[in-house]
This record gives sequence, C-alpha cells and structure tokens, in this order.
Amino acid sequence: MHEAPPTPSGAPTTPAEPLQHGLKQRHLTMLGLGGVIGAGLFVGSGAGIAVAGPAIVVSYLIAGTLAMLVMRMLGEMSAAMPASGSFSVHAERALGRWAGFSVGWLYWFLLVVVLAVEATAAAQIAHGWAPAVEPWAWVLLFMVVFTAANLTAVKNFGEFEFWFASLKVGAIVVFLGLGVLAVLGRLPDTDPVGMTNLTGQGVSCRTAGAGSSPVS
Repeated sequence: MHEAPPTPSGAPTTPAEPLQHGLKQRHLTMLGLGGVIGAGLFVGSGAGIAVAGPAIVVSYLIAGTLAMLVMRMLGEMSAAMPASGSFSVHAERALGRWAGFSVGWLYWFLLVVVLAVEATAAAQIAHGWAPAVEPWAWVLLFMVVFTAANLTAVKNFGEFEFWFASLKVGAIVVFLGLGVLAVLGRLPDTDPVGMTNLTGQGVSCRTAGAGSSPVS
C-alpha cells in the first residue's frame, strides 16, 4: 500500500485507503444541494430577517461567497490527495498529528450539536402542522430517523439523502413561487408591494439607536 509522504514536522500521515464507490452522480449532486438546506434555513432565516431586514441578502451573499471559496479549496485538496478523513487528513499532513486529531474531533462535536439543533428546528416546523403532538415526540422521531439513515450502507444513505434533498429543494421552489405571488399581490388578502420593502426602510435595521445588524 502506498505510504503518504511525511508532514513538514516529520510525522508520517495516515496511509491512503481505497474507498468504495457506493454513491452515484445523482446522489452526489443532491447531497451537495441538500447538505446546505436544513431546518435552519426555514427557521433560522426567519430570525435573521426579523433582526436584519433586507440586509440579510447582503449577509447571505458574503457568507455564501466565503463558503464557496472554502469548499472549492477543499475540493481541490481532496482531488489531489484523496483520503477517507477529509480535511482532518489535510490538517495532519500540513500541521502534524495533533492538528488532524483536533480538527477531526472538533468537527465530530460540531455535527453532534448540529444534529440536535436540526432535530429541534424540524420539530418546531412539524409542531406547527400537528399541534396535538408534543415537540419532544417530534424531536425523538427525527433523531431516530436521522440516526438510522446514517447507520445504513453508503448506497442506501445516498438514496435516502437523494429523495430527502429533492423534497427540500422542491419546498424551496414552492416558497419562492409563493413569494413572487405575494410580491405581485396575487395571493388572497395581499396587496402588490413590489420591491418597496427592500428600499422603504433602507437596507439595514437600526438596533439600540445606531448601526446596522446584518445577520447570516
């Protein structure tokens, strides 16, 4: 087996391991789209819009540009040096074993926290549809579903994510269509406001009497 070159500190890196190709192109495409769409987009965006107003558009553009640049750099490193450890392996190669160890476990901790946050946000949405069901029951249900999906084989996980991401993308398309209809005043009990909400109060909101608060 080919041994990866040592890091600048002299510590050898983890040897490269052959990876099984269990995901199809459609799985990868929808994983890329669905991976950035979560309950936080539907719940968290509302909180950001309430605080920042139209400035949320600028915030999303800045944050999205930074995320795109980081992911392109990560993609180039992964294509040049493929490994099963993702960016923790890249950190180990560049900075040593402790850097790879720290980055890997910090990312694991991030995913554990995000899983709980996503389940809670999804429960808030589902509770609005079925108020008779307690929120904790929705959280438990979503946690079981998320855990079961991640414990399945890669091929089954890719298929689950493909259809789940398709559902999320479809929901966004529907919301965009409803938003356009609302702006044009085509929905019941709505007036055509056009783009006045973007310019009527400026592109930011005042907090504590001064300044602006763009939030992403």
